[in-house]
Amino acid sequence: MPASTRHHKALAAIVHCVGFLTAALPALPALTTDAAAAGHPYPAAATAEPTMPSAPPAVPTPTRLASPAPAPKVSVMVAPASTAQPGYRIEVRNAGNAPVDTTVRQELPQGVSATAISAGGREVRPGGSTATEVTWRLKLPPRSTTKLDTTLTSGAAQQPVTAPACAFAVDGRQPYDCATATWTAPNATAAPTEQTSGWRDQAPALLAGAAVLLVLSGLAFATWRHRRPPVAAALASDGPGRVYPRPAAPRPTARRRTPPVWLIVPVAATVLMATIGMVAWTATRRVAAIDTDSQPTNGAWKGTGVSGGLGVPLREDAFEFTVYRMTCDPGQGARQCQATVGVRNMTLEHHSWHGKLQRAYLADGNWVTTDEQATRRANQGRDVFAEPMAAGSRLVLPLVFTVDRGEAPQRLELRSGVFSAGVRVDVP
Repeated sequence: MPASTRHHKALAAIVHCVGFLTAALPALPALTTDAAAAGHPYPAAATAEPTMPSAPPAVPTPTRLASPAPAPKVSVMVAPASTAQPGYRIEVRNAGNAPVDTTVRQELPQGVSATAISAGGREVRPGGSTATEVTWRLKLPPRSTTKLDTTLTSGAAQQPVTAPACAFAVDGRQPYDCATATWTAPNATAAPTEQTSGWRDQAPALLAGAAVLLVLSGLAFATWRHRRPPVAAALASDGPGRVYPRPAAPRPTARRRTPPVWLIVPVAATVLMATIGMVAWTATRRVAAIDTDSQPTNGAWKGTGVSGGLGVPLREDAFEFTVYRMTCDPGQGARQCQATVGVRNMTLEHHSWHGKLQRAYLADGNWVTTDEQATRRANQGRDVFAEPMAAGSRLVLPLVFTVDRGEAPQRLELRSGVFSAGVRVDVP
């Protein structure tokens, strides 16, 4: 066979093998799978390694909670005017760096109406009845003071008129600050102040002091009489004097006789038991006199109860209370009544107070205590009774009372402690 022919046959055989391998390679994975399913030990096909990312993933930024906006720094001042008719200057100051929308309300006592109102204020007459307040809708610029003026008239001439004013949030329920002032006629003489205690109140102490002085004077006189020298006694006598011979030996000093121990101990024990019994009897009477169901509560342990009207600061044992405003939701069934109250701690230490001690009395004598859940909602979720008030601090806050009937409360009774006399405020 020629060499060229052999070369051609070898080349054809190589091409035939390459074609066979090319046709068999696509079916190799299927054969491997079938063999593995049949239990034949075929090696597993190599898997491709995962590709690495070109750059590491970005670390997620933690989500920050939005901090609450700072409370507006709004303050109110009220001053009476020196006019023949009741007049007031109301200054509303915004000490913050942002403008504040506010509603300013000035309460009008019964029988009082406004004759002049500045800055676009208006009277509010619920149900077309007599005016109850003067209101302004203001936008306070930052770092500014807005001045408002009102002139009032009343049927009782020359009588003092108290008209408090408050700055509220736009909703008209959350107070920023409140202030009050009482107008008096320029030519009116000041009413005599009531004495807190007269000589009749101090009579027991005066009598006790006089008795102690009398006993001490008697003891001093008896001691002086007992220790007078014989010569002084002879000189003080009316008859002729005598000369006594000097004794040969000095007389021993006479020892003062003291009562025996068996007498002192029972007497001291009797006096101690009598004192303890008197204190316990007095304390029992004072505690039994506290009638928490009476109207108003009487028999308090500390202080003397005082009464007043809207806008009048009233001091009891630890706190000074001022009720600036009282409003109730419309309706005939169960409804909420909100009182805007100023509380000042007049002591030198922290002092706690409790919602269950604050009462709202209805016309029939029944009363309800503070609705603490509704009060917390009215104070933006803050529990005003949870922490004690700091010494000398002041708060202006809403207190909410829920009444079952359609009538509104006629009187509020506020107190700092269970044994304090508290204050009573008429809220017509």
